[in-house]
Amino acid sequence: MIKILIINGPNLNLLGSREPDVYGKQTFASFFLELTNKYKNVVIFDYFQSNVEGELINKLQEAGMNKFVDGIIANFGGYSHTSVAIADAVAAIQLPVVEVHISNVYSRENFRQRLLTAKNCCGVITGFGLKSYELAVKSFLSN
Repeated sequence: MIKILIINGPNLNLLGSREPDVYGKQTFASFFLELTNKYKNVVIFDYFQSNVEGELINKLQEAGMNKFVDGIIANFGGYSHTSVAIADAVAAIQLPVVEVHISNVYSRENFRQRLLTAKNCCGVITGFGLKSYELAVKSFLSN
């Protein structure tokens, strides 16, 4: 069994109701239940969501220092495009981080096409809806 922490950033608590034409109609809670059930024999999941940049950094540092997981799947939301501090936190920990985005950031506004956090992640998956998270899980399982 491997342990994976999923970290979601700002506004991802509103999935299912926030811009459903961009992010879909499914809540993250229902998706997370499906994901944990699908991989229950191979993955132990932990989940954390915050709208606060510092709390995301604290969770990254906690996971990195305590090594209570084997890897992290992170959707930093809007902070992906703006947060040098989160990018530095990812660089500072000794855990693989796969960055995911529900929408295809490269088909959206120009500012979304620059991911400050991505350079410190081992990979980025973008544009496959909530399936982006499952693709990240599969990347951990294939290593």
